[in-house]
Amino acid sequence: MGHFSSMFSGLARSFSIKKVKNNNGTSDAREAADEMVKDAKKQEMILKSCGYLYAEGSNNSASVFSKRGQKGVNQDCAIVWEGFGCQEDMIFCGIFDGHGPWGHYVAKHVRNSMPSSLLCNWQKTLAQTTLLDPEQDLEGSKKQLSRFDIWKHSYLKTCASVDQELEHHRKIDSYNSGSTAITIVRQGDVIYVSNVGDSRAVLATTSDEGSLVAVQLTLDFKPNLPQEKERIIGCNGRVFCMKDEPGVHRVWQPDTEAPGLAMSRAFGDYCIKEYGLVSVPEVTQRHISAKDHFIILASDGIWDVITNQEAIEIVSSTAERPKAAKRLVEQAVRAWKKKRRGIAMDDMSVVCLFLHSSSSSPSLTLSQDFQHATTFK
Repeated sequence: MGHFSSMFSGLARSFSIKKVKNNNGTSDAREAADEMVKDAKKQEMILKSCGYLYAEGSNNSASVFSKRGQKGVNQDCAIVWEGFGCQEDMIFCGIFDGHGPWGHYVAKHVRNSMPSSLLCNWQKTLAQTTLLDPEQDLEGSKKQLSRFDIWKHSYLKTCASVDQELEHHRKIDSYNSGSTAITIVRQGDVIYVSNVGDSRAVLATTSDEGSLVAVQLTLDFKPNLPQEKERIIGCNGRVFCMKDEPGVHRVWQPDTEAPGLAMSRAFGDYCIKEYGLVSVPEVTQRHISAKDHFIILASDGIWDVITNQEAIEIVSSTAERPKAAKRLVEQAVRAWKKKRRGIAMDDMSVVCLFLHSSSSSPSLTLSQDFQHATTFK
């Protein structure tokens, strides 16, 4: 557990360096986190647009691409932050999918607010965990928490505070608009995944037989999931499909045909919050091994037409990592035109987080069907 103590000390030094003049606890920590964001931007360690991020000496690299659909402005956005919180072994990635008239503003606010808020809450939880002695091991702490408990607690507080920020935001009307958020923090050989909504995280790993297989890391929080539907109905909300959309379950107010959300968890959307919609994240963890290759974060527009297995094979067969996210989006666009002809295409956004440096990545075996059936230029 020595790493835990050194991790806390490193973060504490980082916050001390950025410390602001006031001594107001939470606001002080949040301003320090905001300063880290500014510094990371200056050092080009944060990517918020289409592109590729790789820091020299890091095991991580990330490809990002987003394409506007046919419904108006692109309401998706993304972020990758290498060296998250001034920690060399950490990276933060996220995809945010807005909806409603102000959806693109909501998505960007969540993207911009979540990283610094998460850092602030993580630092505070770490400080409480090692309250008596920052150098003592985790097992010796009177407030005994595992690393996972710390991240889960931090994410829960973060999502609650970000949602509250939106409710009182003077320039963003989130009453009938909202956003999903799928994010990952990689810390050493562990990933922590937080999911609010119906975007998805999929891991590409090697099976015992040596073939590339997909492991879905998150649930798509749709209103017809038993636990989600039970909560919504228990809050007097309704869940049903429109006649012209069989199979697409939506959340409705008790007495009005609105708003008809196709997900059961989201930031914003205060018109339906009292009827069962929540912004509470599902937080999970997974230990990364040499068999694990990359993680795809993508908005639901991708998963509407591309299977998990298809997605990882498209990315794996891309010769150049910087082009991986764009290639997946392009294949999803082609699939949409074939499978959903006549239906307005959704926005599509992808972050491909590669877990090992290209020189150390083990070789993969793609399925023969994919090798023979798919040709890309």
